[in-house]
Formats: sequence, C-alpha cells, structure tokens
Amino acid sequence: MKIVILDRDGVINQDSDNFIKSVDEFIPLPGSIKAIAKLKHAGYKVYIATNQSGIQRGYYTLETLHAMHNKLALLLNEYDAEIDGIEFCPHGPDDHCDCRKPKAGMYLAIAKQAGLSDCSDIIVVGDSLRDMQAAQTVNAKSCLVRTGKGERTIEKGEGLKGIPVYNDLSDFVNQLLNSSD
Repeated sequence: MKIVILDRDGVINQDSDNFIKSVDEFIPLPGSIKAIAKLKHAGYKVYIATNQSGIQRGYYTLETLHAMHNKLALLLNEYDAEIDGIEFCPHGPDDHCDCRKPKAGMYLAIAKQAGLSDCSDIIVVGDSLRDMQAAQTVNAKSCLVRTGKGERTIEKGEGLKGIPVYNDLSDFVNQLLNSSD
C-alpha cells in the first residue's frame, strides 16, 4: 500500500504565523491541489496530519476547521480526487497530548486506519522540524518542502541530515512519480 501523509499549513495551503483562522485564509499553494490529485490518480492513499492549536487558543472553532477541510474537498473534487483521511490535533503546546507533532499519535492513528502494523512504508511531507521528528519516531520516510516554514527549518539546519528537500508539494510529487515509473 502506498501512503503519503501531508502536513497541511505550509504544504497544501499558505501558512501564517498568526494561524489560518477562516475559510477565506485557507488559500492553496500553487499546484498543491493538482499534486494531491496526481498522487491519488497514481494509486496513493493521501492523508493529512495537522497541528491545529488555534482551536484550543480560541482563534477558530472546530466548525471552521471542518469548513476549511470542506473547501479542500471541493477543490480536489474538481480533479476527481479526495483525501483518504484527516487527523488533527486541537491541543495547545502545553496540553501534553500524544497527538501534537513532534509526537507521532496522528501518524499512528493513520497507520491504524490504513490497516498497517507499522509506518515504515509511509512517506511524510512537511515544512517543519516537528513533522520530520514525528516521522522519524515511527520510522516513516520524511521529506521537507521549502514552502511554509520550510526555508526557516532549513536555515536552522537541526535534525535534517539525510532528509530530502523539495521546492514544494508539486516538486515532491513529480519526483516521486518519476522515480517510480
């Protein structure tokens, strides 16, 4: 089974240090919707694992989060594609949950949904060190994109040894699909 787990903000849509708080602020990055559709059409299952502490902080509601994901679903529908599942962590950094990245709870939940006993065949695409750390915790393959917080993550340079870097989600998908031809 071919599975890719995507971080959301900074990988699929624009990111903001002030949080994505509304459907209007959920703006797909150029080429990201088409890239997801290409993955789906190539036989990959695509999941999203996203920290959404803005809910705990009171910046937006669970209903608003679902509306953002409905917008994503409608955009993907134009390409005859859909996300296989979305895991999100609504907790804040001090809540000590098991799901907030860099912890790997969301990745483990996705593996369970997919019927996998481990995550070694999963590819994780993110824009931050915590995405990479969570992937490494469960032995998933991690890939970093330069979009979102990716450039900042690269500048810090910590914990990225051996992790491939791509310009954006489209670049990752094109290289993945070209290498598997």
